[in-house]
Amino acid sequence: MTVLLVAHGTRNPHGVALIGDLARAMRERLDVDVSVAFVDVLGPSPSEALARRSAPRAVPERGRGAQSRGVTVVPAFLGRGYHVRRDIPDHLSRPGLPPTTVTDSLGPSDEVLAALVDRLDEAGRRRGDTVVLAAAGSSDPMAVADVEEVADRLSSLVDAPVTVAFAAPSPRVAHIPSVAEAVSRTRGRVAVASHLLAPGLFQSRLVESGADVVARPLGLHPLIVDRACALAARPVTV
Repeated sequence: MTVLLVAHGTRNPHGVALIGDLARAMRERLDVDVSVAFVDVLGPSPSEALARRSAPRAVPERGRGAQSRGVTVVPAFLGRGYHVRRDIPDHLSRPGLPPTTVTDSLGPSDEVLAALVDRLDEAGRRRGDTVVLAAAGSSDPMAVADVEEVADRLSSLVDAPVTVAFAAPSPRVAHIPSVAEAVSRTRGRVAVASHLLAPGLFQSRLVESGADVVARPLGLHPLIVDRACALAARPVTV
């Protein structure tokens, strides 16, 4: 089996390194080849990464069967927004590329919910704190719906109100406040749950929001690694 882990992309070197570390963790656990591609900001893009794999090269006889099964593509995204539903399929449909199977994204999922709770508790959330679920921001209705679904489920898990906020709200979803606005509207202590995979500009905005508690990005939380490996090991085309 060959796996391509596809992430958004960031100029933050720590964010890039985290995706590489996630790929490495998957490689070590599954004992398969895992490479990385990005849909924005930096390369290689998914189509570029796949084109490299389709280049002719000598393949040992015992490895021909594994190569013929194609590539399992795992979207390293916490929701099913535009990049997952449009960008990645567009890259994979380009001519001359090896066959691919695309799995579901990392979230929404039970693993993401449990990791969010762990990160909040690790950061110092107290019982009674109001929780703000902070996502990167999107004008895609499905991405917004996914975040709202996660907020509803998170509220039950932490037994507290959960407000959705975006680190970079879009004009087309003006009803979603920014994190700083959400914090300013809330009385008492506020704990921000970072619905982000990697550190970068958006996480910096959460830290500067004025909240009493700001959780770390989900990153290499063991449950996120579990989810990525489970998707790769049992791919179901979506």
